[in-house]
Amino acid sequence: MQILQADRDALLKPLQAVTGIVERRHTLPILANVLIEKKGDTLTFLATDLEIQITHASPDSLAGGDFRLTTSAKKFSDILRAIPDHQTVSLDHDDGRLTVKAGKSRFNLQTLPADDFPLLSVSHDAQASLTLAQKEFKALLSQVQYAMAVQDIRYYLNGLLFVTDGNLVKLVATDGHRLAFAQTTVEANLPKAEVILPRKTILELAKLLADNDEEIQIELLANQVRFAFGGTVIISKVVDGKFPDYNRVIPLDNDKIFLIERQAFQQALGRAAILANEKFRGVRIALQTGKMSIQCNNSEQEEAEEELEIGYVGDSLEIGFNIAYLQDALAALHVDTLQLAFGDANRSTLVTIPENPNFKYIVMPMRI
Repeated sequence: MQILQADRDALLKPLQAVTGIVERRHTLPILANVLIEKKGDTLTFLATDLEIQITHASPDSLAGGDFRLTTSAKKFSDILRAIPDHQTVSLDHDDGRLTVKAGKSRFNLQTLPADDFPLLSVSHDAQASLTLAQKEFKALLSQVQYAMAVQDIRYYLNGLLFVTDGNLVKLVATDGHRLAFAQTTVEANLPKAEVILPRKTILELAKLLADNDEEIQIELLANQVRFAFGGTVIISKVVDGKFPDYNRVIPLDNDKIFLIERQAFQQALGRAAILANEKFRGVRIALQTGKMSIQCNNSEQEEAEEELEIGYVGDSLEIGFNIAYLQDALAALHVDTLQLAFGDANRSTLVTIPENPNFKYIVMPMRI
């Protein structure tokens, strides 16, 4: 029985919006599936890994009655991707099989009962609710997400701290070696609240948010956060843990302060990194009045040196860093000028944007 006929893109785009969280290997086989539902004039795709649930609903003026089924998210997505653009796709559902037809192509997929598909239990009591332009939230995420830990035993670092406080929204990420902080103001009086969002949720948001002024609505629920934007709803559990006090690690008395052109610094680091040790990724930065030198070497005794003119007057300093930690921050910031504040060779360095209190990046030195 034919249940749907649609342009290939009308199926592929919403399907791709939800399938990023689908795990290929899972103890529950049905979690490798996507739930597809047509109800009235709305076609909905839903995927979950029991920690995050993503739903994409699109208005559907297509012929056909209501239906509800689940099929392999990866296989269905791969099939649609392989079909030429703008080709008409028809779906038939009979005897536990989904038949996908396009032109002279035909694919038979297994389905599992939609009633067996596990859905997250969603709280409806919002503790805080706010709206932001999608591009503003996307930019905030990009300023901090690179500093999240990856599979750290301190599980609460494998995510991002989301803070509401009055008219401020703050995001903080740290892996224990560096910390990124960004904030923005909103037209709301929000309660003081802190939640840790899982790394996977942040990566999906960064991928799905659009660079436009359309709004994203964010709601803090009991042990969950709900994001709604452009037909997509992401519901995510929060990480149960205590995030470190980020205010304590911000160095306040670094006295070797100067401005530097971000792009010139980024390009110099990129060239020097070619000869950095592949395992330790160390870079040595030397400050003297009027100049900064950047040096990398490796186990083959190869060396790279770059020199930049800077408006610095003060004592000389030599300090080492993981070069990737500097490059990550410079790549995420789209500003012309940065302010660097150094202390001594054993003290963290503070990177800020001149006359802008909304961004801070702290990076610990390394011994080279």
